[in-house]
Amino acid sequence: MTAVLFDFSGTLFRVESTESWLRGALTATGATLPEPQLREKAAALEAAGALPGGAEPETVPDALAAAWDARDLGAGEHRAAFTSLSRQVPLPEESLHDVLYDRYMTPAAWNPYPDAGSVLRELKERGIAVGIVSNIGWDLRPVFREHGLDRYVDAYVLSYEHGMLKPDPRLFAVACAQLGADPRRTLMVGDNREADGGAAALGCRVHFVDHLPVDRRPDALLPVLDLVPEAELPSV
Repeated sequence: MTAVLFDFSGTLFRVESTESWLRGALTATGATLPEPQLREKAAALEAAGALPGGAEPETVPDALAAAWDARDLGAGEHRAAFTSLSRQVPLPEESLHDVLYDRYMTPAAWNPYPDAGSVLRELKERGIAVGIVSNIGWDLRPVFREHGLDRYVDAYVLSYEHGMLKPDPRLFAVACAQLGADPRRTLMVGDNREADGGAAALGCRVHFVDHLPVDRRPDALLPVLDLVPEAELPSV
């Protein structure tokens, strides 16, 4: 392998819990909720799928189906889809729905998996090109910069910037082209078998990890290093 592509959410980073997300928005606005009601609202937001990168909606209302399908094709579409899901849950102030969405895009809302930094650093030291390929509707680069991982990434290929979604092989092709990598010597690492598995159609090898909370997945990325044959590494 000469290059490794990674998904973002659920692979290298995990978004905060829905309860933490709501607490952060309330703190930012000075709004308050009694503790039982806060937990109740957080559970309702989670069931609605209002937190991007969190749980999928239990149901998507028919009126929001088109917006949901287009959510990762543009920044406006992404905001509209998720704030519409959020607005199914009444909150103390209407403005909280936009505050919630804005918080989600901050580095503070995201935590890298415990082994993400060490794996990315090791790949960099081995001379392996690294790309991020994500279905997303906003610029995640500041998250990598804030957590000190941007230095290990050579290319970002984000669906909303290219108008196409995984599993479309063309999105993975863009990443390989930016890295100057042969897809047949490229590994794709992700948590979604359908979306990330699309890289296989291009000839990439694919490796999956489970989308779990960071404290329940300490070392699932380490096997990636074993999938980069030592024979292909630059001599020391």
